[in-house]
Amino acid sequence: MIGINTNTASSLAAYNLSKTNDSLQKSLQRLSSGYRINNSMDDAGGLAVSMKLSAAIRRTEATQANVNNALSLLQTQDGVLKSAEKVVIRMSELVHLATDVTKSTSDKALYQTEFESLQSQLTSMITEEFNGVSLFTTGSYNDTRDTAGNTLTVVTSHDGGQTIGITKADLGWISNFVGTASGAVLDAAGSNLAVGDIFVNVTDAVAAISVVNTAIQNLAELRANNGADQVRITFAADMLSINKVNLESANSRIADVDIAAESANLARLNILQQAGTAMLAQANTASQSVLRLLV
Repeated sequence: MIGINTNTASSLAAYNLSKTNDSLQKSLQRLSSGYRINNSMDDAGGLAVSMKLSAAIRRTEATQANVNNALSLLQTQDGVLKSAEKVVIRMSELVHLATDVTKSTSDKALYQTEFESLQSQLTSMITEEFNGVSLFTTGSYNDTRDTAGNTLTVVTSHDGGQTIGITKADLGWISNFVGTASGAVLDAAGSNLAVGDIFVNVTDAVAAISVVNTAIQNLAELRANNGADQVRITFAADMLSINKVNLESANSRIADVDIAAESANLARLNILQQAGTAMLAQANTASQSVLRLLV
């Protein structure tokens, strides 16, 4: 049938050209944004999964920051403990010098002055903080390290399911032996020794050597615990970095556009658009042939 009121070929050509233009616009949007999913209608299920993965990535990044901050706290704590180590080692040296029988009372008094100054310095380290968080606990005047309430919980997974406890070192434990936290006394062999006695009485100085050596051993234990915490926190940070990479890779496969494939698709749509435009023009002029029948 040949008619002039209805041009079916032109309508179909216009419809195909419209669909091609829509696809072309989507292709251009994908290439310009870099995302395969720009609207919920592009891939409803993929969008839902991508949103959850994106949230997990952001939580992982936040957890990474928290874990690195915890590592910085431990590093700061170890820096103070390292300074405390130098103080206690010097105190040990002074106690040994006090056993020198060739030193006069006035000579030993000079050692005592330095010793007491180091005691005060050691005790002042207990108050050190990291961003307002105490690095140490004060302990109590005994030979037992304070283990109650001295653990900080660090979340090491984006879902909060994994945690690590890091220790607030009991530097007061050390100061109770050789600092001023215990009232400037030393506990040796079950008896309290005034600091002044150490630098006057050789017997007390010899007894104090054991006390200072115990303080050094206890301080070494605190530094070892700090090192163990740092190692574990470092591994947790590494795991978070690996998980983040894997989450980003999974999200990329869902949400990101394949540039090579989409470029090929864009070229195909460009050709279809040109062909559709040409065919629409042909369809619009085809009805003019009917006029020849009327001549």
